[in-house]
Amino acid sequence: MNEKRSVLSQGLGRTDVIALGFGTMVGWGWIMMSASWVSGAGFLGALIAFLVGGGILLLIGLIYGELTAALPLAGGEFVFVYRAIGKKTAFLTGWIMALAYLSVAAWEGIALATAINYLLPIPRIGPLWEIAGYEVYLSWALVGMIGAAVLMVLNLIGSRTAILFQVMATMAIMAIVLIMVLGGIFYGSRDNVGDVFTSGRGFSYVLLMVPAMLIGFDVIPQSAEEMNLEKRDIGRMIVVCIIISVVWYCLLILGIGLAAPEEVRSSGIIPVADIAAYAFRSRLFSDIMIAGGILGILTTWNGFFLGASRLLFAMGRARLIPAVFGRTMGRNHVPATAILAVGILCIATPLLGRNSLIWLVDMSSLCALFTYTMVAVSFVQLRRREPDLERPFKLWNNAWTGALISLSAVVYTLFYIITTVSQGEITAAYAMLIAWLMAGVFLYGIADRQRRDLTEAEAEYMVFGGPHLQRRGDHHA
Repeated sequence: MNEKRSVLSQGLGRTDVIALGFGTMVGWGWIMMSASWVSGAGFLGALIAFLVGGGILLLIGLIYGELTAALPLAGGEFVFVYRAIGKKTAFLTGWIMALAYLSVAAWEGIALATAINYLLPIPRIGPLWEIAGYEVYLSWALVGMIGAAVLMVLNLIGSRTAILFQVMATMAIMAIVLIMVLGGIFYGSRDNVGDVFTSGRGFSYVLLMVPAMLIGFDVIPQSAEEMNLEKRDIGRMIVVCIIISVVWYCLLILGIGLAAPEEVRSSGIIPVADIAAYAFRSRLFSDIMIAGGILGILTTWNGFFLGASRLLFAMGRARLIPAVFGRTMGRNHVPATAILAVGILCIATPLLGRNSLIWLVDMSSLCALFTYTMVAVSFVQLRRREPDLERPFKLWNNAWTGALISLSAVVYTLFYIITTVSQGEITAAYAMLIAWLMAGVFLYGIADRQRRDLTEAEAEYMVFGGPHLQRRGDHHA
């Protein structure tokens, strides 16, 4: 072995993991979109859509729980697919999931400027260009660019600092949305609910939003290598975070439906803020909701910053992208190159303007669903090929379980693709995907020479580490 395998520092506990998972799943989208869920699908339709979509993702989360407990390594999906199928498919899966993380992280800078502008109007200074009908101003872009730079520095200092911020901000988000729910219950009315179900199209709209709203539980496997927990507990934390988030979103829908009538829900720049102001008869509460949204932006941003950097780190450590991504630096063992790469992309994306939000949301959902499908397939493969692999958190032994969950993931993915393509909503997102894949092929080619210096056993070691995680039996191309 010519080069030492880089490792990450351990130090994350249960509270840290819950804050990471839940905080990453709850971003800015709820404050902008949740009122449209109730308007589009109806009160009951929105609730059912979230329960159905959340239920499917919970099943996928159970698979993640088993695989993460068995293979608690940075890289998550990349490692699972590498183990079950092989390095080329693992590269494709990991690279696409990295795009999902970066898509969400990228639009948080744009969302941050939108949120701050609601509280303190940002002057439109320095017109730059127009993208998709939206004129981009330097003053707006700088807000997101500065936010990205601050998060990049936090992550470069070390994961402990970033997670401490995550815990405090997540607790505040929970309290702020509880205010929205209580406002609906005590100051609202059942008459405000309106239609309980509008149409199948509205239901589909909300169902397609669920992956984008719940993406984030998969950040937990990315940081599994840094957790100071029993392996079984790591798997449990994934399931706990999904359940908490689904319940949180359903409570939010309940509060919105009761708090204000349809004419309030469907008007305003930031609907949930207007609903809170209407329910409590005070602008103060709209500002509180915006504050919650800003904290949601920062926790999601921070979580995906961590997730994307750990995924790139794992792929670099495996020599599927240049090895410099797979090295750590400093006494905190941070993957500095990977963090810098994510930071630079996040600093640049506010220059795309606000109308790029929909492209990035579409892209994150599409990439996440594809990756979830690949993880489900890997789960089935590993059950078949490595029945003796230690599984501290184990799903039911029934052979049909994995197959049914895999089928659910495939159907959900196909439903998303067919619906969005038929509605012409994802053209720009597909163009972004093609450009990203081309960049991946380029980096894969650069790393090819570095891979040639590794024997097969050394390559396995760079991915899985010590002998206790080395796979037995056949190796896959």
